[in-house]
Amino acid sequence: MAEPLRLWSDEVDEMRAEARAAVEAGIGILGGLDTDATELSRDERIRRQRAAMPAFPVPEAIERTVAGVRCRMLLPSTAERHDPRAVYLHFHGGGMVMGSPEMMDIPNRELARDHDVVVLSPDYRKAPEDPYPAGPDDAFAVAAWLAEHAGGEFGTDRVVIGGESAGGYLAALVALRLRDRLPDVIGRVMGLNLVFGVYDWSRTPSQRGMRPHRGRDLLDPEEIEFITECYLPGLTSEERRAADISPAYADLHGLPPMFLSVGTSDHLVDDTLILATRAAAAGNQVELFVAPDMPHGFFAIPCAMTKLWAERLHAWLEQVLGA
Repeated sequence: MAEPLRLWSDEVDEMRAEARAAVEAGIGILGGLDTDATELSRDERIRRQRAAMPAFPVPEAIERTVAGVRCRMLLPSTAERHDPRAVYLHFHGGGMVMGSPEMMDIPNRELARDHDVVVLSPDYRKAPEDPYPAGPDDAFAVAAWLAEHAGGEFGTDRVVIGGESAGGYLAALVALRLRDRLPDVIGRVMGLNLVFGVYDWSRTPSQRGMRPHRGRDLLDPEEIEFITECYLPGLTSEERRAADISPAYADLHGLPPMFLSVGTSDHLVDDTLILATRAAAAGNQVELFVAPDMPHGFFAIPCAMTKLWAERLHAWLEQVLGA
């Protein structure tokens, strides 16, 4: 009899009880949905959500304008003077309606130091003021600038692209645009780090509430529907499946190695599972980390499972940077 399909190992399974306790104890540090927000106007709801988004700016971050887009730049340690191994193009989360690069200054600073890379994180335009395609256009403009200028500016033309939530979405979308619009460049993208992204804007079953594990989460179906309407106003579900809107429906051949991560209590769990399996079927190198019982934003909750996730991610980064 064939072995059943398993999305996580016995080692991870043994961590589940501790992980569930950590979620209950720590879900508050991730923030949460405003239960009264549904009674507000769209603009007031967005204003309150943006005001509640955390930011942790660090003094080491350098402000840069790249391709007309404000960016935060974190450099490797200056202890050794040599060219970095790559530029890590990072996109922050926030549902395409909120958030800023400063949200991830601290982990981006550690990423730059630990892996000897330059991290560049754009402050792309947000909906509802600037709906699709404004955010993806900004993200691609920065990537195209790196393709032309990174070698002279930073001493390396190699790039890794990554992000969380909406940032994971932008990372996938930018890789597809590079492959299709700048085919000579995609070979210099060493990897894609796609962390609990949204890849189907027509709304997967989990986005609609049908999750494999009904634990605590930062997202809910109503919130996902709200941000979708802000980002893609007036489009039908079929129109939202266009390949340049929803990467899950794109031709996924010829992409760089990928590391995809998601928790099973995340309302975006289906998005990652669909993208990972379709990308693997298309012949790409895909590593998938599924965190059972963990919510959206799981990496901020300290426990053995998130520690293992960090170890696997760092090992993957070392592998693609050493390629």
